[in-house]
Amino acid sequence: AVGGTACVVTGQPFDTAKVKMQTFPDMYKGIVDCFVKTYKQVGFRGFYKGTTPALVANIAENSVLFMCYGFCQQIVRKIAGVDRKTKLSDLQNAAAGSFASAFATLVLCPTELVKCRLQAMHEMQLSGKIIQGHNTVWSVVKSVIQRDGPLGFYRGLSSTLLREVPGYFFFFGGYELSRTFFASGRSKDELGPIPLLLSGGFGGSCLWIAVYPVDCVKSRIQVLSMAGKQTGFMGTFVTVVRTEGVLALYSGLKPTMIRAFLANGALFLAYEYSRKLMMKQVDSY
Repeated sequence: AVGGTACVVTGQPFDTAKVKMQTFPDMYKGIVDCFVKTYKQVGFRGFYKGTTPALVANIAENSVLFMCYGFCQQIVRKIAGVDRKTKLSDLQNAAAGSFASAFATLVLCPTELVKCRLQAMHEMQLSGKIIQGHNTVWSVVKSVIQRDGPLGFYRGLSSTLLREVPGYFFFFGGYELSRTFFASGRSKDELGPIPLLLSGGFGGSCLWIAVYPVDCVKSRIQVLSMAGKQTGFMGTFVTVVRTEGVLALYSGLKPTMIRAFLANGALFLAYEYSRKLMMKQVDSY
């Protein structure tokens, strides 16, 4: 939960730019143009639209993710036939993280849908796809329930799963590989804040480079379904490639990579230090 909070506070403005550029690539020439237009049209608050659901999403996702990561590490140990306290290899940790992400997706999808819709609300109104925007978390939640029922919160579930499962293999793999590099023979637990920040940033960058086109399709499904029925993953993917070209799937990549490095560096730093603090409290009893 601490890690998820650090991740959102650090990366939310870049995440907002990412969603806007993914969903409406024709409206913005680049990251600077997106930031300037957002500031002029909506003010500084515009960068933090969807922060409440983003906080809920990240706290819920990372709480479930890291809890399940521990369980999945034990499953990997059983499959590998090693003792419960044996240190796993970087590849085995990556596999455990990939398994854990499937569980995290179930809590992430509904909150991410609300977040993406809030972030792109202004653009949906400008493009004429909707007449009146829902500018609060509750109004978006209410509109989803009225239009599609509770299952409406799981629009884009298949694309979220397609993003999370392979993405978190690279996420945890990149993080552990980077920590191994910085540790250079010592225990990874002895690493200071700078190597942890850099390792977290590297892991986040690996995730987004691997799965960015899938995330772009997911954002479109979740945002554009506000205006009516939206095709599924393959339908949306094919439509984007045919009408806008392959490069449209990489709209908003620059703010995503900046956010990935900063936010995931903060995520892992907060996670590792809060975990150590809690372990000390447990040991003291």
